[in-house]
Amino acid sequence: MEVPRVSIYEQFETVCQDFSEMPALIYLGEKYTYSQLRESAERLAASLHDLGVARGDKAIIYLSNSPQWVMAWLALLRIGAAAIPISPIYTNIDLQYMANDSGAETIFCLDTNFGYVAQVLPETGLKRVITTKMAELLPWWKRLIGLGFNKIPKGTFASGENIFSFKKLLENGRISSLPPFKAEAEEMFEMLYTGGTTGLPKGVPFSNIGFLESVAEQRAMSESYIPKGEDIVIQGGPLFHILGQAVGLGALLSGDSLILLPRVNLDGLFDHIERYKVLTFFGVPALYRMILEHDRVDYYSMSSLEYCFCGGDVLPIEVAERWLKKFGRPIYQGYGATETCGRVSLTAMGEDAPAGSAGKIAPLQRVKFVDPDTLKSVPSGEPGELLVSSEHMVRAYWNKPEETAECFVNVDGELWYRTRDIVRIGDDGWLFYEDRSVDTIKHKGYRVAASEIEAALQEHHAVIASCIVGVPDEKVGERIKAFVVLKKDIKGVSSYDLIRWCRERLAPYKVPQYIEFRDMLPKSKVGKLLRRELRAEERKKLET
Repeated sequence: MEVPRVSIYEQFETVCQDFSEMPALIYLGEKYTYSQLRESAERLAASLHDLGVARGDKAIIYLSNSPQWVMAWLALLRIGAAAIPISPIYTNIDLQYMANDSGAETIFCLDTNFGYVAQVLPETGLKRVITTKMAELLPWWKRLIGLGFNKIPKGTFASGENIFSFKKLLENGRISSLPPFKAEAEEMFEMLYTGGTTGLPKGVPFSNIGFLESVAEQRAMSESYIPKGEDIVIQGGPLFHILGQAVGLGALLSGDSLILLPRVNLDGLFDHIERYKVLTFFGVPALYRMILEHDRVDYYSMSSLEYCFCGGDVLPIEVAERWLKKFGRPIYQGYGATETCGRVSLTAMGEDAPAGSAGKIAPLQRVKFVDPDTLKSVPSGEPGELLVSSEHMVRAYWNKPEETAECFVNVDGELWYRTRDIVRIGDDGWLFYEDRSVDTIKHKGYRVAASEIEAALQEHHAVIASCIVGVPDEKVGERIKAFVVLKKDIKGVSSYDLIRWCRERLAPYKVPQYIEFRDMLPKSKVGKLLRRELRAEERKKLET
């Protein structure tokens, strides 16, 4: 597979020329054609340029799924600045760390999370705050109805010298003031944050060409059945996540139509699938289960769906079987990581994958299966830790030399990324997932670093030690459990107190669901925490 060595914005311009009047975005009933989306992105880019945002700068996108998110992303690409998309539910602690770590000077935020931005401004290098409201680009009458029925979250933001209105920047942008476009295929255009083994998130920088390769391989899975420019995709995941980007933003780089929803609402999802005759749907396993168990799913027609893709976690076989029986369409699975820019293995539409398989290795990826302790190759067909390499792979974390050395290793003269996942290749090249690293937890499709939660717990004055493990759960993948050792003579500290402590410091999906107090935690002879023993205990409980 050959991918043109161009920048992402150049690819977007090509698509805009080929599909100028086709719908690019659909958001709460409003449509933006490719020509309209390009004009909006360039108007915003012109205003950003006038504010001093330049090539090589970094800007945080702290927004929910919306046209503003996409316009901000494209505008930054047009300038040559790097986007730093983060979850809109992150707290001020996450935000402050990522702003300082990335060196971002600009941030796009919702009015509902402006409070967190205001808190961190004095402690970061942020120079510009661009605020927007979830529905501010909708017609006035839709905004009025939404506010009247309390469907639009209400937030406030202050005015100030360095605080700007997204809508005004969009309206006042002078495209003629934009400098000539310039970007290189190998240049970094974006950085996503993922869980860190040291307790701090790691920045994963993507190049233009690496991202375009990922998008091309993902789109190729359905292209023989749904040609480019004819797909209607509904966004089943957040745009700040690599799965949401590979499929959702990939649609916009392929000439397809992308339907955005501001939040997960199953009735709204079903209604949009039925109304717009959606062809492609994607999401994490938990979303597929939620749909199957929703008591009103039969009120809607899902018959238009042709390509249903699942990533982010292992899809339970029983969920796949129930989906196929109910909707007559298989769920095509894939496996990947943020560090591999998404796809490692994919399942092409029309292929009859064995039960439990996560697809076949993507054409542009190379893999190796090794003993996790020695990094020596394991016999063919045997389970081993998966190492991944490619020509345009991510080669290092941002500002994390120690974690880079731990996760990106040289084997046989080549650089490989260590996934820390145990997998095997079965007959005919199908990949099967066996076990995950003991240091990460998959909860609702998010990859959560156990060490980050442990670090938060150990900041509590009463905690001397903690250990986080994932407890298998068919609905959410894994639930988060904490084992905690309190300091001697500490009394009156309950699990509720520690969970509340975590809620004040961690994103909601990282907060433990259970806390168990222990007198001591299992450790090796050299003092290393034996997390695997606690995981084994929890699994044994489930089996009895």
